Amino acid sequence: MRTAIVDHPLDPAALLAEVASTESGASTLFVGTVRRVNEGKLVSGIDYSAYGPMAESELATIANEAASRFGTTRIAVEHRLGTLALGEASIIIAVSHERRAAAMDAQRFLIEEIKKRVPVWKREHYADGSREWVDPTAGVVAGGAA
Repeated sequence: MRTAIVDHPLDPAALLAEVASTESGASTLFVGTVRRVNEGKLVSGIDYSAYGPMAESELATIANEAASRFGTTRIAVEHRLGTLALGEASIIIAVSHERRAAAMDAQRFLIEEIKKRVPVWKREHYADGSREWVDPTAGVVAGGAA
């Protein structure tokens, strides 16, 4: 199991390989990317920032909770900081488990808890030249994402 807050481009294949195991019958990969439109506004990029020590600690806590709850330590999570362009990955979550349902449930648990609890902030850059801080929990609803 590994979690990290990083300042370099993310590599989905590397995280998937990191959790691979012949004990697993399923591996899941979630890649969160910068999208072009948010709440009706054209986005040109996003700045991600965090309080590093707290973000790292909470990310590790969430991964430990997922491991305990879903019965796997084959979890790798990276969240990127810095300025990201459209289409770039901001977060990757890879989970491997002997069963597909548990792998998918763990992955969903991880992203929902990360969005709610990890102190990572984002400031969107818009096509009109303006910038705005965005609530990282916007769109998170009980039982899943909106």
